[in-house]
Amino acid sequence: MSLAPRLDLRQTQSLVMTPQLQQAIRLLALSNLEIEAYIAEEIEKNPLLDNAPDDDGPAPEPAETAADEPAGADALIEGRGSDEAALDVDFAAESFHHDSAADSIGGIDGGLGMNGLGGGGAAGEDGPDLDALAAGGVNLADHLLAQAGTVIDRDDMFIAAHLIDQIDEAGYLTAPLLDIANRLAVPLARVEAVLADIQTFDPTGVGARNLAECLALQAREADRYDPCMARLIDNLDLVARGDLPRLKRLCEVDDEDLADMIRELRNYDPKPGLRFGGEAVQAVVPDIFIAQRKSGWAIEINAATLPRVLVNRSYYAELSSGPQDKASRSWLSDCLASANWLVKALDQRQRTIIKVATEIVKQQEEFFLKGVAHLKPMTLKQIADAIEMHESTVSRVTSNKYLSCARGLFELKYFFTSAIQSADGGEAVSAEAVKSAIRTLIAGEGKKILSDDTLVDLLKARGFDIARRTVAKYREAMGIGSSVQRRRQKALEGGD
Repeated sequence: MSLAPRLDLRQTQSLVMTPQLQQAIRLLALSNLEIEAYIAEEIEKNPLLDNAPDDDGPAPEPAETAADEPAGADALIEGRGSDEAALDVDFAAESFHHDSAADSIGGIDGGLGMNGLGGGGAAGEDGPDLDALAAGGVNLADHLLAQAGTVIDRDDMFIAAHLIDQIDEAGYLTAPLLDIANRLAVPLARVEAVLADIQTFDPTGVGARNLAECLALQAREADRYDPCMARLIDNLDLVARGDLPRLKRLCEVDDEDLADMIRELRNYDPKPGLRFGGEAVQAVVPDIFIAQRKSGWAIEINAATLPRVLVNRSYYAELSSGPQDKASRSWLSDCLASANWLVKALDQRQRTIIKVATEIVKQQEEFFLKGVAHLKPMTLKQIADAIEMHESTVSRVTSNKYLSCARGLFELKYFFTSAIQSADGGEAVSAEAVKSAIRTLIAGEGKKILSDDTLVDLLKARGFDIARRTVAKYREAMGIGSSVQRRRQKALEGGD
């Protein structure tokens, strides 16, 4: 081999993802609400993009592309190439509706092979106002300040305002009183007196410095703070452990009185401030609606959270007809290409989601008809093979997206579960079906607490071949305590 320097010419092939393809792939993984924010940003940046009017007419077609745009991957923007393969999308298999979730309730004619599966349909007419569910209530700080103005002297209002500012959303005072007194340069006794007034405000228990003080304030309000209750509140760690014999000795009460005290304690609110604010609860908005119809299943994108976008052709014609230099012409061409591609990518995203959701319904039809006990084991690869897409495409489509059906609201990932072998050698069952069976058995156990070993035997009797450690794993994943913890909980509730 020669060691002398020389020049070689080599020809290689490589797969390069254009920025437009990267954008389309990113759009697949976004939920409808995230798409709405993304479109708003794009409209701000691109003057040729506009929100489509909310009428029933057909959406305008994308504008013609400038003749001097480059060929190759960018030719997809002009419609000169086929982008189905590039984006892993098939246009021919389903019909797609761009309007609301109620547009085509009666128009399901099928066409996808499974009891008339179609791309239209809806879950019903105008649904509940999900934004109203997330509307915030009265702010806790404002609620407390309003009460302070009628109770606390004007000279102490600055102390009250500072204390209220240090109360968190659960209603607890988070700063030491000595630090507050030093910060405000007032005597500690004065701060304590103002805090004592705040602790009489509504909601009862607000301004407490720990859980015991919060419960004690509520017990005083209910006129139940006797020496026995005081000792019970002072030993909340024993209550948590379920050490009833020791609690009876400390409180000097019998079984009946202790059970009554614990029931009273359980009625108190450990976080009284939460009813007055904190962060507003954000309702989960479904991305897909599924409803059963006489001809099959109606499947549709939730267009209420997905604004339509179009290319403003008249504005493009106005700008392109005026005098332009080379830089302006290039900028306008880029804006047009970007706008056209975004419109096409959004449409393909919707078609791809419909295609994946349709196959999920086809594979899990028994679940939609009969419930979680009939949920089948399913993997991303099964769906990908059935619709002839790549597994990563299905993974992106099912991320951060929710499906609304007659049985409730489910994340698309919920339908992909591992398989549990049947005890009688029959067809494997879904892990979610096993979890449902465990939940049902524990809910009906009554006074006789079922151990994990007993659950294994009962599940085998139902046809589920599952190990004890798997039962424990599923039980913990559902937030259900062990048999010891459940027995202790029953004792605290006075069930024994």
